[in-house]
Amino acid sequence: MKIYGVTGWKNAGKTGLMERLVAEFCARGLSVSTLKHAHHSTDVDQPGTDSHRHRSAGASEVLLASPNRVAIMQELRDAEEPSFVDLLSRLNPVDLVLVEGFKREPHPKIEAYRTDAGNPLIAPGDQSIRAVASDISLNLDRPVFDLDDTVAIADFIAGELGL
Repeated sequence: MKIYGVTGWKNAGKTGLMERLVAEFCARGLSVSTLKHAHHSTDVDQPGTDSHRHRSAGASEVLLASPNRVAIMQELRDAEEPSFVDLLSRLNPVDLVLVEGFKREPHPKIEAYRTDAGNPLIAPGDQSIRAVASDISLNLDRPVFDLDDTVAIADFIAGELGL
């Protein structure tokens, strides 16, 4: 599987860029999965559902199956968060895994950058960031794309990965 990341600070446009890239690569005929890191506590289940009740009762793992999707919820309880490599190994094989977040991991990334977010660029201190997608023109030692130019960004990623 080929792996490429989208990173950046909060409100930099990462999720929108990820969404557009997934759609673009799928339109090109590639199979795509995503891996998203959340720094905050999150729950994809809803209180009152049967699966939530199973977890609340102490189940370590709940597999919820329907005609449309399968969801596996694993409770870490006192265990450490799985490593990036471990999380990737849990995915079924696809052509491309797009990763949102995981700033400190060494996989190649593009940084999403919006001036309104008020955060500094990460790219100058991180060589794993191969390009920047920005809402302004920047003078950097690597390519800079318009944040909304999904086709050009996808072309760059495809070229980097030999897709």
